[in-house]
Amino acid sequence: MAIFDFDKSNSVGKVFSVDTGTVIVKVDNLNELRKFQVNQLVALQSSKAGQHLIGLISKITRKVVDDKDTDDTTPHDDVFFQLSENLIKVTLIGTLFDKKGEKRDVFQRNIDSVPEIDAECYPLQGNNLTSFMGTISKVSEEGEKSLSIGKYSIDNDAEAYLDGDKLFQRHAVIVGSTGSGKSWCVAKLIEQIADLPMANGLLFDIHGEYSTDEFKKEGIEHFRVANPGDLAKENKLDNNVLMLPYWLLTYEEMLAMLLDRSDNNAPNQAMIFSKTVTEEKEKYLKSKNADELLASFTIDSPVPYKLEEVLNKLRYYDEDEEVPGAKAGTTKAGPMRSRLTRFIQRLEAKKQDKRLGFLFDVTESEMQLDWMEKFCSALMLGKDNNQRNGIKVIDFSEVPSDILPLIIGLVGRIIFSVQQWTPKENRHPISLFCDEAHLYIPERITSDSVEKLGLNNFERIAKEGRKYGVGLVVISQRPSEVNRTILSQCNNFISLRLTNIDDQSVIKRLLPDNLSGLTDVVPVLDIGEALVVGDASLLPSRINIDEPSIKPSSATLDFWKEWSKPKEKVQQGLIQAITNLRKQGK
Repeated sequence: MAIFDFDKSNSVGKVFSVDTGTVIVKVDNLNELRKFQVNQLVALQSSKAGQHLIGLISKITRKVVDDKDTDDTTPHDDVFFQLSENLIKVTLIGTLFDKKGEKRDVFQRNIDSVPEIDAECYPLQGNNLTSFMGTISKVSEEGEKSLSIGKYSIDNDAEAYLDGDKLFQRHAVIVGSTGSGKSWCVAKLIEQIADLPMANGLLFDIHGEYSTDEFKKEGIEHFRVANPGDLAKENKLDNNVLMLPYWLLTYEEMLAMLLDRSDNNAPNQAMIFSKTVTEEKEKYLKSKNADELLASFTIDSPVPYKLEEVLNKLRYYDEDEEVPGAKAGTTKAGPMRSRLTRFIQRLEAKKQDKRLGFLFDVTESEMQLDWMEKFCSALMLGKDNNQRNGIKVIDFSEVPSDILPLIIGLVGRIIFSVQQWTPKENRHPISLFCDEAHLYIPERITSDSVEKLGLNNFERIAKEGRKYGVGLVVISQRPSEVNRTILSQCNNFISLRLTNIDDQSVIKRLLPDNLSGLTDVVPVLDIGEALVVGDASLLPSRINIDEPSIKPSSATLDFWKEWSKPKEKVQQGLIQAITNLRKQGK
């Protein structure tokens, strides 16, 4: 049992004023005042027996009060005596319950009482601090939800646990400037999730830093999007190479890639494309005798269709279609004559672009109805008799940047849609780790509809994902460039050092008003130190992140040290880089 020394003789001050969630404590002894620091913990005597309120010091002031001397014998009537009031402002964050006769005390993040005037204030220092941090650690450690990320900065002997359910149910944000230790924090989470027997999560790896040999362990599976060198290979999915066939795209997503909305013929092009794609999907389903699907499919249904047949029909409407003329027995050019030319050219260019081969250069096996089942099984099932691992790292580093938001949004949409249509009793939760989120979940959208569609998919996940067991972890070095709507849906914040004032302001606005002062420490956090606030944390805390056993390839190169070394392999690396650039693959 934790032992707290809250004897009245250890009191350092008394409650001077009380607000809804803020308390002012008056400290008579100046030496005691000097011991306090901002963001230090204190305990306040509650109005209820067996309880103490825990608070964070947000401000320390020494207020000077002028009081005129009223002694008539004083030779100078205008002399003022300067008196001082030593005050600390405390933000209440929870309640410590003294569970007498039980194994331990309990700390809870709720406040159902406030201290009375003149209630005693006790510092959480020494043995009191050790006991309190031990209470917090034991609450998590003895339960089933033990997710440890490091040690509390104020007590390096106390393990810092997070509630794994609340962290992923209610979405999370992990932010930090370059070199602050953000990738290590992600790796620390991933390595623990991977150890769970039915772990289930996707990590969107934008730069390939989580796809190296150093980031491997049992429970982690690595995938990559197919590059031009993979297109001719069979059974790509069995070798963890992902194709994302064009027929998975919705009507709007296809048009975002192909349609020039400034073209005067854009409405006609969109209309005829919709018509021909619907006809080809119907034709495919009939060839497979899929009568059940024929009755209910739409243009957005993930049903394979032959794009070459769509092109042939578009060419016919653009070049050869004839319709009856005004006079009997005569014909004239069809209504789409010469109006589809530019659309066809754009579609052909995309189809022939080897960089987009993962979309358009599909094999016969990827044109089967059951291919999507294999695709979703590979990405969405948890550990399955060790055939697949629970954490799937998808390397998007070779996807062209201009369509990256659309492609990652496509994967997110498929995951969400499948979860949505899964019977509730069979639904298995999955978490999406969105690394470098500012690249595809941006705050400022240009006129580019590719970005907009990808963003819409993640906005929906942020708003509705909890209902269907889809969690979102937003990871970015520039939170000011991440969509505010999505950030506002996240109830857990892990902030490492942020040096940009705009980024600091974003985090400050997202926190409750009574905790916004905590962000003042964000620019001075040490490397690998994080401010953790939210539903998953029993206590808003500074935490030193433990070193993960698996390492992402995110270490910054030492410029001066590397420039000082002779390097024989630099020319060889340059030649290899040019070769990789030409073949669009590593």
